[in-house]
Amino acid sequence: MSITINYLQKYLKLKDYNPEVKEQYFMKLSEEVGELSRSMLKNQRMTDGRVKGTIEEELWDVIYYAIAIANLYKIDLEEVIPLKEKLNNEKYQTGINFGDEV
Repeated sequence: MSITINYLQKYLKLKDYNPEVKEQYFMKLSEEVGELSRSMLKNQRMTDGRVKGTIEEELWDVIYYAIAIANLYKIDLEEVIPLKEKLNNEKYQTGINFGDEV
């Protein structure tokens, strides 16, 4: 299965969409960033399929809440990412354009 940002946005909107508590999503995102930091400091990696407390788990949690917040504001990430990357590429002149074959 190929996972796209569009799929993740649709999936999370079905699973977790509560616009009346927007502030709580940001609080959860902040909490998950802290947990990711702790896992990174301890270099806790997934082994033998065990994901609990690992960088992999916490990174997904950060992505989860970032996407959930995008959904709350009706932001199409597949639309905005190329626009933002164009600005980044102009600013940092990496010579790598978003959308090019990698």
